[in-house]
Amino acid sequence: MSHALTVVKVGGSLVADRARLCRVLGALADGADGRVVVVPGGGGLADAVRAAQGALGFPDPLAHRLALDAMAAMARIFAALEPRLGVTQDPAPALAAGAVPVWDPSALKAGRPEIPETWDVTSDSLALWLAAHLGAGACLVVKSVDARPGAGPAELARAGLVDGAFPGFASRFAGRIVLRGPGGDRPCRERIAECAA
Repeated sequence: MSHALTVVKVGGSLVADRARLCRVLGALADGADGRVVVVPGGGGLADAVRAAQGALGFPDPLAHRLALDAMAAMARIFAALEPRLGVTQDPAPALAAGAVPVWDPSALKAGRPEIPETWDVTSDSLALWLAAHLGAGACLVVKSVDARPGAGPAELARAGLVDGAFPGFASRFAGRIVLRGPGGDRPCRERIAECAA
């Protein structure tokens, strides 16, 4: 496990606060959280997919793939806001070159057996999946609201702060999980035994 690497999910809800979003992206580019891979939330683009699905009734697997496209579009928006970030589907080469990658999850549209294609899986769970895949030491989830101190993955999911699949993905990630709201960091758990809470 690469304890020096942190996967940072930046919630699409931060789009509503451009100043904070730019500060967060700038700090990540500056190395404030060390070596990072940025995972973009889908934000309003993913919300548009939900609305279209509600109106038209197309199946969840298609909605999942369209939401991945929304994340890919947000990755490009993040890189436009902070030019020191580079968009990539494979973060490993960018990390090896010392760059700060923003993950484009488009390759997941081919399907992965461990990733259900439902709305239970959003960028929150995908950040944990990527963190486990890369052997990261931590996954930091940046949100527009604060969590209760000490809240575990299951409580965060019940409160609607993360998606429904987050506790299951957390149980398969051995690193630290931290939620950062406007008030600062809130560790979700420090040891793997706590992830089932």
